[in-house]
Amino acid sequence: LPPHASPKKHQETTLTTSLQTYKQQIYTKMLSTKSCTRMTARKAVSKTTTRQTVTRAAFDVKKAAATTALSFAVAFGANAATVKLGADGGGLAFVPSTVTIKKGESVTWVNNAAYPHNVVFDEDAVPAGINADKLSHEDLLNGPGDSVSTKFDTPGTYEYYCEPHQGAGMQGKVVVE
Repeated sequence: LPPHASPKKHQETTLTTSLQTYKQQIYTKMLSTKSCTRMTARKAVSKTTTRQTVTRAAFDVKKAAATTALSFAVAFGANAATVKLGADGGGLAFVPSTVTIKKGESVTWVNNAAYPHNVVFDEDAVPAGINADKLSHEDLLNGPGDSVSTKFDTPGTYEYYCEPHQGAGMQGKVVVE
């Protein structure tokens, strides 16, 4: 980078250049098939690249929403613990895998990566008398930032897993004191 250029400006220039190159490749390919006019090719290139740009922007907005939701949950103490569903690097894991809270507090699970995920409590690994089905969130969380919470009123250890990724070892634990 030249010393006077900002990294953001350099990134924007690189993306613009890449987009222009991509548009030219599509345009050339369409004209080479001789199946359309230059006007039709221009319209198709414009629609294609606009759709891709909108799709990319929507993904960036969802990612920002997930980060914001996680930040608010942690910053404002909305819950005693927040657990990410999926590691930042895309691994199939609850992060952290074990949380310790006090009786009457809640845990929030926030979709982070490698989704869809859910939170299912193992009926054989919860305190006696606790209905694991009532604690579980079996519906799949499909989008970034989607979240579910559970309040724990009985001390003990609660083990849970992600149903779609149980075979990959995606499991966690809540310890209630």
